[in-house]
Amino acid sequence: QVQLVESGGGLVQTGESLTLSCAASGSIFTINVIGWYRQAPGKQRERVAHITTNGSMYLADSVKGRFTISADNAKNTAYLQMSSLKPEDTAVYFCYAHIRTHIRDFSGSEYWGQGTQVTVSS
Repeated sequence: QVQLVESGGGLVQTGESLTLSCAASGSIFTINVIGWYRQAPGKQRERVAHITTNGSMYLADSVKGRFTISADNAKNTAYLQMSSLKPEDTAVYFCYAHIRTHIRDFSGSEYWGQGTQVTVSS
């Protein structure tokens, strides 16, 4: 059983910063990729950022230059540092990860966190 637990969401004003954390726990052999999607009311879920096991990163164009993703492999935890936040960043942020639970789990599986609300007031 694998769980992803997010923390760090909240209410901030435009221009302020927040850092989200996503901690993976349970039966983990390797985390192939870990990152965040977000979903604003009435909009489709949008991929925000991810980082792979070898350190490759993806950042959506809408957050480049403002958001940074990093990971602490020893803690199975990823961090999304968000700065210069804008009202359009308001959304529920969901952590996701593609994880192999044991050495013979060749395909791995996708896991999702429960989501954390980020609200940016203007």
